[in-house]
This record gives sequence, C-alpha cells and structure tokens, in this order.
Amino acid sequence: MTQATLICGSLAFDKIMQYHGRFAETLLADQLHRVNVSFLVPTLRTEYGGCSANIAYNLKLLGGEPLIMATLGQDGADYLERLRNFGIKTRAIKTIQDAYTAQCFVTADQDNNQINAFHPGAMQFSHENNVADQGPLRVAIIAPDGRDGMLKHARDCAAQGVPFMFDPGQQLPMFSGEELLTFIEQATYLAANDYEFEMVMDRTGLSLEQIAARLEALIVTRGEKGSEIYAGGERHDIPAVPATAVVDPTGCGDAYRAGLLYGIAQGYDWPTTGRIASLLGSIKIAHQGGQNHSFTPAEIANKFEAAFGYRFK
Repeated sequence: MTQATLICGSLAFDKIMQYHGRFAETLLADQLHRVNVSFLVPTLRTEYGGCSANIAYNLKLLGGEPLIMATLGQDGADYLERLRNFGIKTRAIKTIQDAYTAQCFVTADQDNNQINAFHPGAMQFSHENNVADQGPLRVAIIAPDGRDGMLKHARDCAAQGVPFMFDPGQQLPMFSGEELLTFIEQATYLAANDYEFEMVMDRTGLSLEQIAARLEALIVTRGEKGSEIYAGGERHDIPAVPATAVVDPTGCGDAYRAGLLYGIAQGYDWPTTGRIASLLGSIKIAHQGGQNHSFTPAEIANKFEAAFGYRFK
C-alpha cells in the first residue's frame, strides 16, 4: 500500500523585521483614527514559511512520503529548489506566473508586540490544483490555504475516497457554520487547537461529542497541557513533552500534525500516534533549517522511547 501523504496548504515567504523601540511609544491612543507612522527596522530576514512546507519537512524527517500540493508565484524558484534539496517531491506544486508567492510581513517591537500584513498572492489560486492528478494516496491533510482551494480539495478528497484531515487553523474565520459542517461530513479526521475548536462548536452548533461521532478521530491540542484524541468512542489523553528550551512556538502545530499523519500512514494506534505528534511538537523541527538540529528517524525514535518508555518502530 502506498504511504504517500498529500499535503494541501500554503507556501509563503515570511519577512521578519525587528523594531528596537516600542509601538506604544509611537502610536497615540487618541490618534488611532489617522495613523501615519514609520518604524525603522535595522534587522530583516526572510524565512521559507507556509503550513504545507512545515508539515512536509517534519514528515520527511520521520521517514514519511510527503507530497505538497500548493501554489507558488513567479518568485518561487528558490523555494522549489529548497524543497527538492530536502528530498520533498514538488511535482504537485503549481507556479502562478502572474502572481507573487504569498508573503507575510511581520514587524515586532522590543516587547514582542507584532504588526503583521499578509499578501495571499499565488495562494488564492490553490483551487487550480486537483487531487485526482496526484496518483494513489494513503492520506491527505487540508491545511490553511486559499479559501476556494480548501473547499475544492475537501470535495476532491471525498470524491476520490482519500481519507483526509481537516486542519482549518488561522483560516477558520473564513468559513460559515454550514461550510464547517460540510467539511466535518467529508473529513475523516479534524485537528484544531482548543481556541479554534471552541469556534468550530460555536459556528456549527454541535457539541464535542456530536462532532467526534461524525469522524474517525477528533484531535484537540491544548499547548503545554497536552492534547486529546477522541476516536471510536474513546478519549485518549496525550501528554505534552516538556521542551528543553522554549525558543519560538511558530510551527509547533504543523510539526504536531506531521506526527499525526505519520502515525496514520503507518497504521499505529491513536495513543502512539498522538505521542509521536506530541514529541514533534515539542522539538519543533522547523523546515526553515540552519537554526534547528535536523534529527534522523532513529534519533526521533530514541527521543520517543526516552519520553514514553517504549519504541514506536
């Protein structure tokens, strides 16, 4: 059986700037109706971001077979080369020649307050990709992406009989209660953090028990409190793995989802699958590379045994 995992989600450039002052000292509370300010940002770095790349990189390090289905702009050649260098297949990534790759511009002050601007660019054309074109698949994930693309890829997976995980993330507010109900009916699994899941319940009018009953598994993450997996009428409490150092939580959720997908593809039980995800979320192997150690599958298995007392492979 194929182990190919289709990862539908965004690819983006993150432009991260640091302002050495405080926004509060420049923004006047009584003048916010006519803001016209400029911040000197002595430092600027570009990161290769996007949910699909984060998930794919972590899944690849586990020994999985990720296949990214996403869209890049005319400026995406370096990104494609970077993914290929990691051994990640790029044949399902479409280049939109008359658009730029999605980009997030982040300015942070010395108190870690942030002002962000996001340009969706090529991400808005994600619906031009087709699940049916990607060959046999073991499982898929619909991660944050263009709205039309998320709707279409869910329909496509359902039509093709591909089990998929719905992971709305930061795109959740774009969908109505009726649309979320449709996603839940089509999906095999739903993954969300506790805040997102409260919004899902509010918009659909369904309880946790009602949502879980419509899925093979419902996964709710709760940060340092761990996570819960509801499957087959059972609740599995998954402990968090304490981080050796808290550096940057960005990408932890994507790493967690890579662990879930790996466990599903390998046919592991839910307690083991959840623990693999918890471990990855803790060590947060960010795909940007260079700043974080890249672990081998054997090293990850050793860390798993040290954390939980048994081996998963």
